[in-house]
Amino acid sequence: MTNWTRRLMMSAALATLTALPVAAQTEISAVVIDGYPSRAMWVKEFTEFFIPEVDRRLAETGTYVMKWQENYDASIVKPGGVLEGVQLGLGDIGIVTTIFHASKLPSQGLAAVTPFVASDAGAVARAIDEIAREFPAMQNEFAAQNQVYLATGVVLDSYQVFSTREIAGVKDLEGMKIAGAGLNLRYLEGIPGAAGVRGGLTDFYNMLQTGLVDAAQLWPEAAATFKISEVAPYMLHVDLGAVNSKTVTVNKDYWDKLPEDVKAVMQTVAIDYRDHLATIAMDVAQKSEAAYVAAGGTIIEVSAEDRAAWANAMPNIAQEWAAGLDASGEQGTEMLAAYLAKLEAAGFVGVRDWSKP
Repeated sequence: MTNWTRRLMMSAALATLTALPVAAQTEISAVVIDGYPSRAMWVKEFTEFFIPEVDRRLAETGTYVMKWQENYDASIVKPGGVLEGVQLGLGDIGIVTTIFHASKLPSQGLAAVTPFVASDAGAVARAIDEIAREFPAMQNEFAAQNQVYLATGVVLDSYQVFSTREIAGVKDLEGMKIAGAGLNLRYLEGIPGAAGVRGGLTDFYNMLQTGLVDAAQLWPEAAATFKISEVAPYMLHVDLGAVNSKTVTVNKDYWDKLPEDVKAVMQTVAIDYRDHLATIAMDVAQKSEAAYVAAGGTIIEVSAEDRAAWANAMPNIAQEWAAGLDASGEQGTEMLAAYLAKLEAAGFVGVRDWSKP
């Protein structure tokens, strides 16, 4: 066989190979929504962790490829509008800030009604997510909003109190107007004369700057991200505790049309995202406190006695929460006990036992 003949045969073989059909990938579009800015930690990590991880796992089989369309910064919905936006199909996947929806998602308030227990984002995230899978209430609430629950997210290590004026302890909060969101406004009922003012994270800077409020309840990472030290240079380190406030959900109609392989990947990655967010939250907490001080802020440590006094002065909002769910046919009392038991097993016991009247 001459070299010329050999070349002809190789060329023919190559032509045959390139003419063979390549396995086609099915493209699946996904519209993601959140009203918060893209710089918000959980949004940033959805872009940089959740989406690439789903893409990576789907690429292992090569059958499906996602076409993502991300919409943040109130481009489609405002921060409190994600639940309705996903319900109506304005987004296929959303990061719901659950604290805005106490009436529609009451069971999501479990960590919020048990302050002064755990300041560990990972422990709280895992406990709440396990409760969501062991009891039907949480998933049923999202189902009523035409959504499928994927996973709970905890983005804060602990609520603290940031003040516009110098304070030395919890007593100095008496008579103050204090901003909060959702159930954490109930914490102020343990402080004489303190008045809660409802607001959202993106509103707190202006509320503090204009004097609408004297202080705000938020966490160090958010304080650093939103430059709170400029308007509230005093942080009362009271460790109210970590609270779940983000849940990844999917529009039910969209979910029902997804291939089972894609569903499985999203469910797995949602749990990984849950743990990733918690790790990030804890990693940045200490750095954020240092950044707050570097930016001119002052941190005031609260004694264990003061924390206990504040907790014991509050109404037992956990018992109220449980009774409300019990009355609606859900297992509120059992959920509360199971949640506290999970935290205790993880090494966290509160300064007050919320399971007792």
